[in-house]
Amino acid sequence: MATVFAYQLPQAEKSVVKVDKKTVQITSVKQETPAREVAPKVTKVVKVKAPKQVRVPLNFAKETLPKGDKRVEAKMKKSLKRFSYAKIQSNGLHQRAAEWFPVIEPILKSYGIPEDFKYMPLVESGIKGGVSPKGAAGYWQFMPATARGYGLKVNSKVDERNNLRKSTIAAAKYLKELHNIFGNWTLVAAAYNVGDGHMRKQINRQNQDNYFKMKLNRETAGYVYKLISMKQIIKNPVRYGYKAPKELLVWNEQKKNMKL
Repeated sequence: MATVFAYQLPQAEKSVVKVDKKTVQITSVKQETPAREVAPKVTKVVKVKAPKQVRVPLNFAKETLPKGDKRVEAKMKKSLKRFSYAKIQSNGLHQRAAEWFPVIEPILKSYGIPEDFKYMPLVESGIKGGVSPKGAAGYWQFMPATARGYGLKVNSKVDERNNLRKSTIAAAKYLKELHNIFGNWTLVAAAYNVGDGHMRKQINRQNQDNYFKMKLNRETAGYVYKLISMKQIIKNPVRYGYKAPKELLVWNEQKKNMKL
């Protein structure tokens, strides 16, 4: 009986096959000896171009920076540089983020505050901390009167501005109230920094409610840029020279998977 192999063999002469109901018999099989060795077939390799990386516009609370504005782009670039590891020389911000975010995120969500506001405590107290010259303190840097107005105890015995959970609840209430006034999250962030009264005056005086086009004091004018920069270095630490804690890397990965 002849054996049949899976790969190609040299052509053989047609065999005479007698067919019986019970048996199949090959009466003759004759192979030709190839005159020369047949070269194996070459599989064509098709190069597939990697998809182009889409540059996602920088944004805060889903409000993107104005496109094509060179002044805004220059300010953003300068701010990102100030938040790079080359300038800060510490992984402390990422360590605090890994510790604080699990507490802050669900509270902001419950009050309908965009998640990007979780970077505010890192900007307010994560870099320097302590009490400001004007008396603001705690994770969200509340002034004593404002803190009391939103339910925090501030006296000689206790200061709940230093309680992450309670101060975040107070901040969420304040941010929600600011949004009822301004209706725009970038203006809310700016008003948090400079005060709602001052912000309303500037909007009326300048007849302008686009934060990126307004003329504000130096600190407030750069405040939203700081928040966006903080967001970038926390979400993409390696890109900016950091080596983030494992806890934060796991957290970032979980957040990505939740969005898929």
